[in-house]
Order: sequence, then C-alpha cells, then structure tokens
Amino acid sequence: MQILGQFLNPVLLSAGYVVLIVVAAVILIVIAASFRLVTQTKKVVVERLGGYYTTWGVGIHFLVPIIDRVASTVSLKEQVKDFDPQPVITKDNVTMQIDTVVFFSITDPKAYTYGTESPLHAIEKISATTLRNIIGDLDLDQTLTSRDLINTQMRKTLDEATDPWGIKVNRVEVKNILPPKDIRDSMEKQMRAERERRQTILIAEGEKRSQILRAEGEAQAVILRADAVKQQKIKEAEGDAEAIYKLKEAESLGIKLIKDAKADQAVLTIKAYEALAKVAQGQATKIIVPTNITDLASNVLIAAEVAKDKSK
Repeated sequence: MQILGQFLNPVLLSAGYVVLIVVAAVILIVIAASFRLVTQTKKVVVERLGGYYTTWGVGIHFLVPIIDRVASTVSLKEQVKDFDPQPVITKDNVTMQIDTVVFFSITDPKAYTYGTESPLHAIEKISATTLRNIIGDLDLDQTLTSRDLINTQMRKTLDEATDPWGIKVNRVEVKNILPPKDIRDSMEKQMRAERERRQTILIAEGEKRSQILRAEGEAQAVILRADAVKQQKIKEAEGDAEAIYKLKEAESLGIKLIKDAKADQAVLTIKAYEALAKVAQGQATKIIVPTNITDLASNVLIAAEVAKDKSK
C-alpha cells in the first residue's frame, strides 16, 4: 500500500496541473470572447441581468460573461423594403393591385429593439392599411395620375406611426399600379384612339400649312414677275429717252459743226441731197423733189442758225 501511494501521488499531482491548465485556458477563451468590436454602421444593444444596460457605438467593448448579454445588433444604414402588391378599391369601386417600396433607417436602436416584436412586419401592415385609406378617397383616373400625392401621404403617415419604434421613414414610392384587365384593355383602346386623333390633326395641320405656304409662294412669284416687267419697261423707256437725247445731241452737234465750218452753197446742197436719200429709204412710195434745191439748202442753214441761237 505504501508503494501504491508513492506511485499515485505523482499521477494525481500531474492531473491537478492539467485541470488547472484547462480551467485557465477556458477562462482566457471566455475573456477573449467577451471583447466585442462594433463597426461604424452598427449599434449594439446590451442587457445586464435581463434589463437594458447600454448601447455600444464604434470601438472595442467588454461584455461581462454571464451577467451581460447582447440583445440586438442594429444597422444604421438606410434599408429598403419592397412589399408585395396590395389589393385596394378606388372611390369609383375599381379593384387594383398596388405595390410600394419603403426606404427607412433606424435612428434609435433601443426603441427599435424594445418597441415592437417585428418592426418590418408592422411597417408592412401599416403601409397596406394606409394605402387602402388613401386610394379609397381617389377615383381611378386620380389614382393613376397622383403618384406624388400617394407617396407623400404614405411617407407622412408611416413616419408618424414608426417614430415610437425608432424608425425614420425617408421615402415611399409606388412601384406599380395594376388595374383589372378589362380596364387596361379599355384604357389601351382609348389611348390608341387619342393617338390616331392627334395624328389626323397633325396631318390636317400639315396640309393646311403646306397650302398656305404654296399660296404665299405663288403670290410672291406674281409680285416678283410684275416687278420685273415694270423694271424692264422702265429700263426700256430710259433707254429710248437716252437714245433720243443722244440723237438730238448728235444732230445739234452736226449743225454746229456745219456752221462753224462755214460750209458754202455746194456743201449745203449735198447735205440736202443726203437728207433726201434718207427719206427715200423710208416706207413712202413717192418722193416729191422741190424744184429749187438751193432754197432747201438755205432752209437748212436757217435752221442751223435758229438752233445756235437757242443753244445760247
């Protein structure tokens, strides 16, 4: 027995060391696991002995084992909840399906944790009842054209209802409005008829405008042609007047030159014959030649003198 006792003492001693080492390792692991790191976009709600203790922000925190417990970890990012289509009835008794999207964020982690059992489920139910109340005051046409009104009223109502839960509703959007099939068919026919009416009006207005432009073009063309004829006649008249003026000026110059040259009776006689020759080139069939051609020359000389006096 003494020998057995001497053998067991070292064994028991080594076993005690192992137990101590294991216990120490477990304690170290528990202490290490009690440190919690909270990131920028999260909040941690901590309970102590079953009651709310504190809310951890960014940083490293120590959770007392057994005494403290993490009740919830809340994300501070804006969240999006897409709800299923809800059947609603309009003021004129039309049943349609409307689905909405809610954008919200958590502003009070404690109120969010202890305010309601299922916040997202509560938001969905409030959204459905609010949507039915709003659509019940609108007829079909108003529902289809009043998305902004619906969004604003829903956001206001949801924000007020969810404020005790630490939730801030930032925006509500009507994602889709789906009327019954027969109403969609009638709306499609109405839109097709409206498009055809607009097309007919545009074609008629185009033809009217084309005719107006064509008539205006023809009127301007007539005016331009008349103005061109007028200008042509004016130019022709000015040309004829200029020609007559030049002719008379040449005749006056010729008489002056004859007088300045002191032409004798023979020259005057030759000029008279030349004048007779020009007369002969005309349309007359008979020419009467005066018996005294000298007298004719004298008449030409007298005419030259008269022209000279007038020129002075």
